[in-house]
Amino acid sequence: MKKIIGYRKLLGVGEKADLQELKTIYRGLIKTWHPDKFQESDEQKAEAELKSKRIIEAYHFLVSIAPETLAEYNAEYTTTTNTIGIEDFEYKGETLIIKFFDGSSYEYFGVPKAIYVKLINAPAQARFARRHIFNSFVYRSVSRVETV
Repeated sequence: MKKIIGYRKLLGVGEKADLQELKTIYRGLIKTWHPDKFQESDEQKAEAELKSKRIIEAYHFLVSIAPETLAEYNAEYTTTTNTIGIEDFEYKGETLIIKFFDGSSYEYFGVPKAIYVKLINAPAQARFARRHIFNSFVYRSVSRVETV
């Protein structure tokens, strides 16, 4: 969740920002922080390059978790989470990554450690995940992000 909050703060958008608003704000920030605008000193240009890279990263991340994006891929997500088995999973600081046997991977944000421990100890991990994780947390497709 810190990642989501940080990216929203960087772009200056709220939770309810739609794709059009994200795009408009992103374009404005990129125009402001484009490195070509900072030719006076190498220090300013380097700062602008770093800032523009962070803006681009934040924009792509927020687009990947936007309701419009998730709705577009909902059928694929539902099929994967309901019919494909879990191959592997890992947990890092309230972020759970679940890899499925079909090669797809999803990243879930804000997952409490207690839920992760219950997933580990569940006799049927896929069933536990369907009931307590798949539709309860903000997620994005990691496999699709990696191939783009």
